[in-house]
Amino acid sequence: MKIKFYGVRGSIPICGKDFQKYGGNTTCLKIFREDVNRIVIIDAGTGIRNLGKDLINMGLKQNVINILFSHFHWDHIQGFPFFAPAYNHNQKIGILVMGKQRRIDNLKDVFFMQMQKEYFPVGPDNMGAEFEFLTYGDKETFYGANVTAIPQHHKFMGGSYGFRIEDQSGSIVVCTDVEHIDGIDENIVNLAKNADLLIHDGQYTADEYKKYRGWGHSSWEHAAEVALRAKVKKLIITHHDPDHNDDFLDAMEKACQDVFPDSIFAKEGMEVSVDKLIRS
Repeated sequence: MKIKFYGVRGSIPICGKDFQKYGGNTTCLKIFREDVNRIVIIDAGTGIRNLGKDLINMGLKQNVINILFSHFHWDHIQGFPFFAPAYNHNQKIGILVMGKQRRIDNLKDVFFMQMQKEYFPVGPDNMGAEFEFLTYGDKETFYGANVTAIPQHHKFMGGSYGFRIEDQSGSIVVCTDVEHIDGIDENIVNLAKNADLLIHDGQYTADEYKKYRGWGHSSWEHAAEVALRAKVKKLIITHHDPDHNDDFLDAMEKACQDVFPDSIFAKEGMEVSVDKLIRS
């Protein structure tokens, strides 16, 4: 499996000369399985705009492009109206959620609320692609990869979900928009146990977290502790705060590496191959 980061920022997209190294687009990941030549997308923040352009330029032919959502807060869906494949009349788009505890009465309405005529000039019925809205339980298989979902503490609208994705090449755990509200959540540690790669929310420093406790996000210290307890091979911190510029994130990354040496902060455009992590 290969993972490419198209958006690594939390809350709101940003731009400016001090934010170029890590990027300003909000959360979006592409997971590519080379053996079956298939992709799955996680979340549709503003990064999905560039992802869509890349898919068209590479000539991807995939009957259904599936987007798995951790949750539906604004910074995780706001890029979808600009996702070019959604305007292809020959394309199917799967809007997927997982989790037995998730309570969504009408997935279509929740997802397309942002595209009402009051907010956006093109309605979903006029985009072109055929949309499928699918709700799964806690375990599912997509293109031969086994996916496990667990609920995370993330305030408002029922929380978010973390995912563990495994195939013969290795294991990836994605835990964005997660807060360890009363100490480290052992369910997250168990989800990440011995994973080859843990991608974890680290929006705050420890001092910032004291101010924003209850807002649904982690500090990088929380992420590093999960990585240590779970004995993961590599940690990538994501969902960077919009006020954290390149220099600030560089300093956070160095501090994190002092705690968990095999850790980096996600950068827009960064690509990681899981099988290379296993061989290293």
